[in-house]
Amino acid sequence: MNQRVRLRPSAAATAALALAVTSLVPATATATEAESRDHRTPRPCPTLRVSEGWFGDNKARIDALVAKHCHDKGGKPVAVFDWDNTVIKNDVGDATFHWLLRNDRVRPPRDGDWSTTSRHLTPEAATALGAACSTGVRVLPTSTDTRCADELLSVYASGATTAGKTAFAGHDRRRMEPQYAWLAQLLHGWTTRQVESFAAAARAENLAAPQGATQRVGTAQVTGWVRYYPQQRDLIRTLQDAGFDVWIVSASPEPVVDVWAKGVGVAPSHAIGIRNTTERGRLTAHLKGCGTVRDGKDTMITYIDGKRCWINQEIFGVHGPAAERVQPAARRQVFAAGDSDTDVSFLRDATGLRLVLNRNKNELMCRAYENGDGRWIVNPMFIEPKQRKTTPYPCASTGYTAGDGTAQPVRRSDGSVIPDQPDKVF
Repeated sequence: MNQRVRLRPSAAATAALALAVTSLVPATATATEAESRDHRTPRPCPTLRVSEGWFGDNKARIDALVAKHCHDKGGKPVAVFDWDNTVIKNDVGDATFHWLLRNDRVRPPRDGDWSTTSRHLTPEAATALGAACSTGVRVLPTSTDTRCADELLSVYASGATTAGKTAFAGHDRRRMEPQYAWLAQLLHGWTTRQVESFAAAARAENLAAPQGATQRVGTAQVTGWVRYYPQQRDLIRTLQDAGFDVWIVSASPEPVVDVWAKGVGVAPSHAIGIRNTTERGRLTAHLKGCGTVRDGKDTMITYIDGKRCWINQEIFGVHGPAAERVQPAARRQVFAAGDSDTDVSFLRDATGLRLVLNRNKNELMCRAYENGDGRWIVNPMFIEPKQRKTTPYPCASTGYTAGDGTAQPVRRSDGSVIPDQPDKVF
């Protein structure tokens, strides 16, 4: 029978083992001490570096919000920014559309039927565009054909033909702005990469142009410059450094927003804009849907209540009818920033702070100035701020635009009416 024999280690071996164990103790102790120090002194929270341009205690309140949620162990808090006139001065959709017209990059509809470019285009507008613009060409020569360029610009910019006829109708005013959507729809036939190259060219021109510059499109003089707000670039960087998940949600075409958002450190994966459907790798004149709206239905974009839907769907993973509804606080953004009535819904959803740049927009300013829960902060525009509105905002009468287009009072969540509000931050 085999017997297990226990061997006593030699003295030399015992000493070597003791030395090896002893040599490990300082390293282990050092690691433990380092862990303890890290626990006692967490990374400092960042604060805004740019002070100029912030009104009152707005900077301090934003810094306090950042400190409250800095490196939140419960998950990344979400911050959502509108883009045009919120992060930048002027409009990247406009800048891109002007570039398209100046560089012959708009494709005519097949068979010359302009009604195929938007289900909301009126017969009068379709007829006017058909009469003004060439048929049977691959791209419209809008750099030289001023009649066609003028008609396209009028329909896009003013929602009316050059003869003053209404260009769009039949849409829900809380979910769709056909003029904004039409820019995305006029990109039909191009690839996403091509559209990004158009946007990059327009971006370079508008950033290089002096502040206040104009450019000629057709026979019109239009805005020809754009600037990033240093304050908003600083704010976005601060939020990211503090561990926030920062998103852009815009009513400009998504490939255009993607190009511009990189300039503030927001990746295309975190930029949401109007999305076209695609066919064989090229954009169509139809749009992606959200909530109860199917792809190709073309009745909801990232506009007012549509922004809420897209935020719920793309950021928080809420799909179907629920995406159109206000979510529980844990599934909403902590911080939001906007400048227009188009941003009202997603600003109201923010649970921490709601930054409003004052552009004298009725519903938004009614809600921001009433400030029922103390979470709204108002700031003048950082470049060329608006003058004070001399009459109160008509909150109690016509400040709210309903889905059918009628003007109504602005109401709180409980249905009570917000009284008229004077303009106080300008």
